[in-house]
Amino acid sequence: MNRQVALFGAGRIGRIHAANLAALPGVQLRYVCDPVADSAASLAQQVGAQAATLDQAFEDPAIDVVAIASPTDTHSDLIGRAAAARKHIFCEKPVDLSVPRAVACAESVKAAGIACMIGFQRRFDPTFSDAKQRLARGDIGEAEVLVITSRDPGAPPAQYLKGSGGIFRDMLIHDFDVFRWILGDEAAWLSATGSCLVDPAIAEVGDIDTAAVTLRTRGGRLCQINASRRAAYGYDQRFEVLGSRGLLACGNHRPTEVMQMDAQGVHHDKPEHFFLQRYREAYRLEVAHFFECLQSGAPFRTSIDDGVAAQKLADAATESWRCGQAVAL
Repeated sequence: MNRQVALFGAGRIGRIHAANLAALPGVQLRYVCDPVADSAASLAQQVGAQAATLDQAFEDPAIDVVAIASPTDTHSDLIGRAAAARKHIFCEKPVDLSVPRAVACAESVKAAGIACMIGFQRRFDPTFSDAKQRLARGDIGEAEVLVITSRDPGAPPAQYLKGSGGIFRDMLIHDFDVFRWILGDEAAWLSATGSCLVDPAIAEVGDIDTAAVTLRTRGGRLCQINASRRAAYGYDQRFEVLGSRGLLACGNHRPTEVMQMDAQGVHHDKPEHFFLQRYREAYRLEVAHFFECLQSGAPFRTSIDDGVAAQKLADAATESWRCGQAVAL
């Protein structure tokens, strides 16, 4: 079946998805929509699509899938419009910065009977995915402790952070999803703290740039997340799982895996520079998974319910940080 797709958003993540959509067999990227007309036209020309308005895309009966890669504050409205138009949805995280609005989106999707997948691309990273498969096989016994390291090479502009919902909703929401996915359990208790150590301007907009979160699941498993907006050596994305019979450690990706040893020391590449490079393959695999499941009827690896659940954890972490107390869930 040839799927006709409209892409919303021609920014950096929209460009990644556009290239992956255009390369998929059985998928035609027909429209690129963006309020910046030049951006939409430029990207559409690159991938053999047509620049269009939102109304054109939603009103075209040939479009049966929309891919939402627009700014966060547009996601819930676009999900609602897509549900009303009975078009299947792939949407970048988060569903919405407001949990009630995210829940309302999930309800509208279910009422419309359409498919909706949320773009938590880390579940599709080959390294992380392999660790999950080893856990499922019981290679290290029962998982007991998860430690996640999440560090960006640098902080985005304070003006962006002002409308981002804060570090727990904007950045750590991926880590909250990894926590639920890897441990296969829900949080019962959460404690979060943070500081502004990277850029004083971030504090001025009411956010932090360095955070630590501890979670305990309903089954008693523990997770620690440490996050920073500054890692001088590159994009630092790692986790390790301690099990009853061993440990799984997932390290960073590097541009090459060459190691040079000489009289001056041992040298290798720094980690990939940023998420666009680190998760290049994950973005490709998640979009392929979306259309495979759409065709087969199999459940998505990341549903809109996963998006709501991660948002609830982000809200709880924000509350814990602000009040200085642990939160029971």
